[in-house]
Amino acid sequence: MTNTFKIAGLLFIMLSATSSLAEDTPDPHPRFLMETSEGNITLELDRNKAPISVENFQQYVADGFYDDTIYHRVIKDFMIQGGGYTVDFKKKKSRAPIKNEADNGLSNRRGTIAMARTSDPHSATAQFFINTTNNRFLDFTSQSQKGWGYTVFGKVISGIDTVQRIQSLPTGPGGVMPRDVPNPIVVIKKVSLISKGTPTSQ
Repeated sequence: MTNTFKIAGLLFIMLSATSSLAEDTPDPHPRFLMETSEGNITLELDRNKAPISVENFQQYVADGFYDDTIYHRVIKDFMIQGGGYTVDFKKKKSRAPIKNEADNGLSNRRGTIAMARTSDPHSATAQFFINTTNNRFLDFTSQSQKGWGYTVFGKVISGIDTVQRIQSLPTGPGGVMPRDVPNPIVVIKKVSLISKGTPTSQ
């Protein structure tokens, strides 16, 4: 009887440890709901291929950074860019830049989300863009100034119609932006983690 209790106790401890480990393991394919003034967009990110970029995005979401920001740069048949400016066109203060992960094998295809940056390959902070067509010229080709490319870290799995609607809006100057601002302004009302997902097919 004593041995039976010892075995049962050992199994309980092992199961508890396994459960705790599973809870502590970051979700490889977290999903996020982006609520915008033009409709909702659901994103599935790829932590296996872009761990730094996914962790960066998820932390901004947890901080509420993206809530009430805008899509400030929209170019039809190219991409929609947002996540850095408030509705009154004030640039939000971001955290430190992250490492470029564009050499992860993911391509800037239609419906993918990627990190925006300056001419410095390793300057991405909070801003992102969603490709509205296949932009493979933005992909990694080499570890050089021109070859680094733009890091894809996930994709749209629902709401591509919202993306298309945003890219089809008329654009012009707005606030501090000389051009490419959609009219009406597209507000990112809220971004939230909605579930732990399993990867969907490309």
